[in-house]
Amino acid sequence: MPKNLVIVESPAKAKTIEKFLGKDYKVLSSKGHIRDLKKKNFGVDLKTFQPQYEIPEEKKTTVRELQSEAKKADCVWLASDEDREGEAISWHLAEVLKLDPQTAKRIVFHEITKQAIEHAISHPRHIDLNLVDAQQARRVLDRLVGFKLSPILWKKVKPNLSAGRVQSVAVRIIVEREREIETFKPEASYRVSAIFTTPDGQEVKATYSHSFSTKAEVEDFLENCKDASFAITDIQKKPLKRSPAPPFTTSTLQQEAARKLGFSVSLTMRVAQSLYEAGHITYMRTDSMNLSSLCINTTAKLIEESMGAEYHKARRYHATSKGAQEAHEAIRPTYIDKDTIAGTQQEKRLYDLIRKRTLACQMADAQVERTTVSILPKSNAPFDGEFTATGEVITFDGFLRVYSESRDEGSENESETRMLPAMAKGETLEEKEITAVERFTQPPTRYNEASLVRKLEELGIGRPSTYAPTITTIQNREYVVRGESEGTKREYTMLTLRQGKIKESKKKEVVGGNKGRLVPTDIGTIVNDFLLENFPHIMSYNFTADIEKQFDAVAEGKEDWGKMIKHFYNDFDPVVEEVGNKRSEKRVGERDLGIDPKTGRPVSVRIGKFGPIVQIGTASDEEKPLFSPLKRDQKMNDITLEEALELFKLPRNLGDYEGETVIIGSGRFGPYIKMGDLYVSVPKGEDAMNITLERSIELVEAKRQAERERHIKKFEEEPELEVLKGRWGPYIAYKGNNYKIPKNKHDKAAELTLTECMDIIKAEGSKAAKKRKK
Repeated sequence: MPKNLVIVESPAKAKTIEKFLGKDYKVLSSKGHIRDLKKKNFGVDLKTFQPQYEIPEEKKTTVRELQSEAKKADCVWLASDEDREGEAISWHLAEVLKLDPQTAKRIVFHEITKQAIEHAISHPRHIDLNLVDAQQARRVLDRLVGFKLSPILWKKVKPNLSAGRVQSVAVRIIVEREREIETFKPEASYRVSAIFTTPDGQEVKATYSHSFSTKAEVEDFLENCKDASFAITDIQKKPLKRSPAPPFTTSTLQQEAARKLGFSVSLTMRVAQSLYEAGHITYMRTDSMNLSSLCINTTAKLIEESMGAEYHKARRYHATSKGAQEAHEAIRPTYIDKDTIAGTQQEKRLYDLIRKRTLACQMADAQVERTTVSILPKSNAPFDGEFTATGEVITFDGFLRVYSESRDEGSENESETRMLPAMAKGETLEEKEITAVERFTQPPTRYNEASLVRKLEELGIGRPSTYAPTITTIQNREYVVRGESEGTKREYTMLTLRQGKIKESKKKEVVGGNKGRLVPTDIGTIVNDFLLENFPHIMSYNFTADIEKQFDAVAEGKEDWGKMIKHFYNDFDPVVEEVGNKRSEKRVGERDLGIDPKTGRPVSVRIGKFGPIVQIGTASDEEKPLFSPLKRDQKMNDITLEEALELFKLPRNLGDYEGETVIIGSGRFGPYIKMGDLYVSVPKGEDAMNITLERSIELVEAKRQAERERHIKKFEEEPELEVLKGRWGPYIAYKGNNYKIPKNKHDKAAELTLTECMDIIKAEGSKAAKKRKK
């Protein structure tokens, strides 16, 4: 019987740790939090602001097992994660297992290695009640905000909406950026570049230092260039150095994984959690850029042995983010000399990124020589500027041998990375081609997940543990969606001087795309505007950041969290009451568009039960109002009366086919064909107003054929079993479950016997059972 019970947060971590501790230790998992605030009546006493906890139904079995094992053990070790959430989990465990929080053995480690675990066991501490209070303060305040504001949104905007202290501010950031883009007016100008050739025939690309406002100015400039003879007026060489980026914190890892690997913020955290629990990296929720002396020393040895002493430079970093907390260590490999790991492809890629970044931050600066060449005509042509060619040569690669930090879109200057041929001052250059391209000023860039994390961190909003859940929440609530638009084409002018002739051409570029970017929905925008108008204090960036500082003060034992919550609530509750009692003739976000010329009834756009809708008429009319959902690409704030009335031209009755009426209808995701119980989407590019009965029948028959092809084989003796064609190949459907057919049997799926199908089901079922057990 093990004398010691160690309780960690995750099952994967439990398995790894148990290997290090031996037979006297049993390691179990709490599987995260074991208690939460009660779902009814806020879960908070509104007089004392004390939280009221309960064990959720799904955690009762886990708690019973932990209680049973704790009674058998001589000593219980609480080993949840080292941040505030982890400290709170240890406190809840102590409460439920009847351990004294003042004396319960609490151990922490920021990496899962034998050395770290043994060190933690030999240096236990007690539960830090200040950290627990900080976590409780956050939880209680967020519950009060959410439970007070959400019912007002249900009443004023739409049922089943939610508000939150951090999530609502994150939506505000995205809405404000969208409005900047909407009001942005692009201005055109002409930028000039040239290709010159040296006497020995090598090309030099250069840009002109001034841009031109009009086409006429550019034409005059090119005319002056026709007879000009160009020469190099100056060459400057300047040595520069580039320093490596610091080791990863939570937010910088999320940003770099998005840029380099294309990972979402939530995926990065899931993969990092797996790496941590397997013992490959240190704890992945951290604001600290600190590295342990052990890491610095082992990294130095590895760099010097594998690359040479000249590549090593010891560096120490300190946190720069607002209100940095949990200052333990940056995210780094536990064993820097391990260049590969076992795991999924995603785990291997993220581990490689973390390892290279850690190595690079302890390496020498890269040495660069930047050359700037000035080019002007020999004659006295009326030029206000000069042509400049810029290039760089890396004289010592330093940390770049291992790792180069990615840049955000539009931040890289391509010209600076070009190589230049050997040139001398006074040397004559021949003009091969001079090109003036019409360019438009660019609107602000929409946030993606990674840049939103950076913005939240800059403003001091949220902490490492909250970035990913916040971004997931605002997308799940459909306040924000990932853009899908590739953009639209815009024409621009290009003037080219070649061999003494000026040629004009028209080109097209794609602008306004939002693919992969965070775009506010109508509901997100309306909820944001309503909260900003009625609760400006809660929506203030400063308030949200100041609250985080107060949580930090509670964690340091400098502030009483009960008084903090009471002070907040006494100011907040009266405003909630006042806003809740306000009466308004219109629902929030409702907008009048005009009058329907056919019926003379008013037309408006508003949020309906299932999203944005256009309404003809009012509830007080004798005739019932008409409703139509907006199309997916339409916005409430800019839809016109004409566009709104177009929505009511559908449904169209096209006629009958096989005794059923064929109708063209319109839904949230576009127009569709309905025939009985069958629905078929109208293909992109086809106009629903002009589609014929014959074309509709073609689409219906194509859908039927695809459905027939999907059903590969059935068995009379086992009606619940069927072989079907799926997106990833054929599979077996049986009693509500799906089973993969091995790849080597895909081609002969139609020839499978009932016995063979049952064998596959049995084999797949045992695999699933093993996974569940694991």
